[in-house]
Amino acid sequence: MRVDVLFTPHELADRGLSGRAVAVIDLLRATSTIVEAVANGARAVLPAADMDDAMRLAQTLGRSEVILCGERRSRKIEGFDLGNSPSEFTSAAVADKLVIMTTTNGTPALLAGASADRCVVAAYLNLSAAVADLLAAEKPIVLLCAGRGGRFSLDDVICAGSIARALRQQLGARVRMNDAARAAMGLERRYHPHLNAVISRTGAGRQLLEAGFADDIPMCLTRDRHDVVPVMVDRQVIRAV
Repeated sequence: MRVDVLFTPHELADRGLSGRAVAVIDLLRATSTIVEAVANGARAVLPAADMDDAMRLAQTLGRSEVILCGERRSRKIEGFDLGNSPSEFTSAAVADKLVIMTTTNGTPALLAGASADRCVVAAYLNLSAAVADLLAAEKPIVLLCAGRGGRFSLDDVICAGSIARALRQQLGARVRMNDAARAAMGLERRYHPHLNAVISRTGAGRQLLEAGFADDIPMCLTRDRHDVVPVMVDRQVIRAV
């Protein structure tokens, strides 16, 4: 079984995703928030590439039928219903709702991964469930990090390292990994004992602290908070059954 880590979606330029199972990771915070939304009963999450795309989707579906959510520089977009803090996506807020989401890095990464045979949303919040789903697909696996501004983001890579390690524990000698996957596991091994402090000092973590979302970091680092797997189907993220 092949397991590759890609540090940013830009690395997809020279490869296709046909025949692969992809896990998209934007730890702080889009994939964590989507896991929380789906676990709390959202009917579907529709990733949008940008604000204009989100508004077009809302107009097509009917503004009264959807919740608009998203962020720019970690802050809620003016005029939207919710931002991108997982703590906002309670059952009272999202149960049975269509959620249209646009974020700086996470939703573009999800759209980039949508061409895979299976595209799941992964975070610490659903790590074990995501690993089990990837293994059940019985296809080569790609762990696609959203990155930050098109560049390496340590928080995503550490989470990818945790997922890669869990996959290796299941697959044993049958697993083959690219250099990025081995590097991700090495970073995860080094920083795991002090994960909250390390993630808080990343670029994404510092931006959250400056925006007043310090509590989102430990929440996003809660391992296996939910036993759900959000999966992309026809541009919609729904709960896998």
